[in-house]
Amino acid sequence: MSEHDSTSLEHAAGRHPISLVVTDDLKRSRLTVLLRLLLTIPHAIWLALWGIAACLAVVVAWFVGIFTGRVPDGLHAFVATYTRYQVHVYAYSTIAANPFPGFTGAPGYPVDLVVAPAVKQSRLTIFFRILLAIPAFVILYVLQIVASVVTILAWFYALFLGRLHPGMRDVLAYWLRYQAQTTGYVCLLTQRYPSFSDD
Repeated sequence: MSEHDSTSLEHAAGRHPISLVVTDDLKRSRLTVLLRLLLTIPHAIWLALWGIAACLAVVVAWFVGIFTGRVPDGLHAFVATYTRYQVHVYAYSTIAANPFPGFTGAPGYPVDLVVAPAVKQSRLTIFFRILLAIPAFVILYVLQIVASVVTILAWFYALFLGRLHPGMRDVLAYWLRYQAQTTGYVCLLTQRYPSFSDD
């Protein structure tokens, strides 16, 4: 069974079309933890540049979606890959994952994102998507504050012990999942609202 088929089956079974897969082993390199912010700089630059292109793609997808009720597969794949890469970079920078991520957003990172294929969406919800997302942005803001505090604690914890506490990793993963679902909702990857659980 291909990844596309399994993703479609998960979506059909009621799972959120955007889900986080965590295979991290909690081991951390003290040296890379110490230098994590410095090591993240190239990714931050590339993420910003790619983000400009992704924003333009979303604008095009918004206009196409209003008329057709569906985001074209190519635009969907482009924005989904950007969103996956964003998760990889955020996971790395917050110590939620250890290996240095690639620059392509390819699947296989220890904190990874699965995005279901494009499907038909309501034209009305596409039109009002930004307004509809405001409550999710408020929740995401609160989760961001929590994640920032946990990241600082995780940095010290991993620096001294060479591993990350599973509770810290899980809090960061929860924030990453909600952040990715919010991004995916706003960027028209799905019309399903961000969820507090995996279902």
